This record gives sequence, structure tokens and C-alpha cells, in this order.
Amino acid sequence: MTTVYFVRHAQPNIKNHDDRTRELSEKGLRDRLLVTNFLQTKKIDAVLSSPYKRAVDTVSHFARHRGLTVSLVDDFRERRVGKDWIADFDAFCRRQWRDFSYKLPDGESLREVQDRNVKALTLVLREYDGRNVAIGSHGTALSTVIHYYNPAFGYADFMEIKDLMPWIVQFDFAGPDYKAIRSVNLFETAFS
Repeated sequence: MTTVYFVRHAQPNIKNHDDRTRELSEKGLRDRLLVTNFLQTKKIDAVLSSPYKRAVDTVSHFARHRGLTVSLVDDFRERRVGKDWIADFDAFCRRQWRDFSYKLPDGESLREVQDRNVKALTLVLREYDGRNVAIGSHGTALSTVIHYYNPAFGYADFMEIKDLMPWIVQFDFAGPDYKAIRSVNLFETAFS
């Protein structure tokens, strides 16, 4: 059995509009400890991440604590929206979930994001067969992976987790075959 823990990053500093360098907010820096606390009870063999700073910073505390390095995987990056900051982001997201091929100029469709994330996950499953892996991820990218294995996951589900940062989704595989998925709300786990 291979278990993959996708870790959606903690709260970012939304004043930084550069997707690659957007760091965690003060709250995000504190909340990443929830990730460390959850993962420290798992036998994690490797930590991978999107190259985006907020994703790396969310899993790096755990990796350092465990004596692991964070390996960057470019294909786990978040969706490229386009050149400009979008004022009505909810309307844009709704349209993308309705039409998985919709994208703005210089942006990516959800289908493209899903294809590259699932391709990267397939390589991870091959390389880390039978082991446990944590992957620093993003809300939209992770949602497209969930949708791939559970097509019923859609826009309404995405909106429910939109502000849930950090968030962990556990996938279990037997070889390349998907077996189970479990969502972990770290805030409920921490206080229950």
C-alpha cells in the first residue's frame, strides 16, 4: 500500500500577488505546526512539494523536524490563472468548474492542471511504491486530483474547502490502483 498525503498550504500572504513567491502569513506560519503534528505520527518516507513558496514552507517544518529534505516537483504547482489579478475570483472558478477546458489567455484550464498533477502523482506512485509520501500542494491543484479519482467532487465541494488552509487529503493506492481517499480537517483534529 502506498499512502500519499497531499497537504494544501497554510494561509498565504494575499498581499503578495506573485504566485511563485507568495509566502505564508503569520497565521499560516503558526498553522503549519498543525501539519507537522499530524504528519509526525505517520511513517513518512519522502516529502515532495510544488515549487511555490507557500507550499514548500507548509511542509518544510515537518521535513526538518523529521530530518528529510523537500524535493520540488514543478508539475505539482498551482493553476496558472493568467497575467492579471482577477477581481471576481469566485465567478472565474465557477466557470472553470463548469467547463474544465476554460482558461484565460496565458492561463491554464482545470483539465490541464489535472493532467499534469495526475501525471506527477503517477510518477510518485511508481518511485515510492509501498511507502508514505507527503506532498505540499494547493487548493485548486489538489481539487483537480480529487476530481480525477472522484468525479462527483465539483465546484460546491471546492467552495467548501476554499478557505481551509492547511488541509490534508490522504490517498491510498495498491500499486497504481486508487483504493481510498480521506479528507483531514486539521482544525477539527487539533481540537477534538
